[in-house]
Amino acid sequence: MSTYSSMSELLGMAEERKLPLWRAVQLFDCEEQNITEEKSWEMMKNMLEVMEASDRSYDSGQRSLSGLSGGDGGLMEEYVRSGRSIAGGLLESMIAAALRMGECNACMKRVVAAPTAGACGVLPAVLLPCGKAMGSTGEVTVQALYVAAGVGEVIARRASIAGAECGCQAEIGTASAMAAAALTHMAGGTGEQIANAAALAMKGLLGLVCDPVGGLVEVPCVKRNVIGAVNALACAEMSLAGIKSRVPADQVFDAMRDIGERMSPALKETGEAGLAGTEIGKTIAGR
Repeated sequence: MSTYSSMSELLGMAEERKLPLWRAVQLFDCEEQNITEEKSWEMMKNMLEVMEASDRSYDSGQRSLSGLSGGDGGLMEEYVRSGRSIAGGLLESMIAAALRMGECNACMKRVVAAPTAGACGVLPAVLLPCGKAMGSTGEVTVQALYVAAGVGEVIARRASIAGAECGCQAEIGTASAMAAAALTHMAGGTGEQIANAAALAMKGLLGLVCDPVGGLVEVPCVKRNVIGAVNALACAEMSLAGIKSRVPADQVFDAMRDIGERMSPALKETGEAGLAGTEIGKTIAGR
């Protein structure tokens, strides 16, 4: 099998070989790494297990070395348990999960970079709570990770997954597109719906700058994981409802690259502008 650098190529190859999208991605992975299908599945399953373990290991009493992160996941959990939440159980559980995972990263715990450590909370915050609510099996969730990986691969090839190159749209934006695609698969969506979900998710976060306060992957990064997760859910729902992105996924990803190239270096992980350049941002950086 040849490689792919677009969603249209990936979807076309899957259709030509009469394979579900996740299976096509798996076979590409096997060929690229020269491993068996069983080994590929084992590795992807391990990633899911690490996500689950990281979520379980969250300690609301732990704080990052900078003191900027920690405890918010616990506050959100308490709010969910109080019964006072506006949106209801699933959405609030996703918010809490995204915060927990982002804070685990800030506290130097083990996480899955999906696609980066700074965006590590998006995919598990969508897959774990939604999978539980939908009654999805572990097998379906692993398949969803392959779908997410396929989308991430396309974005990495066509644009970037690095904040230093294209801003946070390349990190949280990519993670949200991956998560929207994965969730659409879990809900039984078609390949076309998966691509539309990814396009819609990325479109909503185009132009997002990378402006870490003090140069640390904490503020506003942890809470942006929440935005990426919620965006992914909304876009998966829209795609499953039959709503299409007017701009095809590949062209959306190309637009992200173009925006990133035009973006000021001060807004690409340098910690110079945006929130990092505010009065409080400069004060924190000077500590």
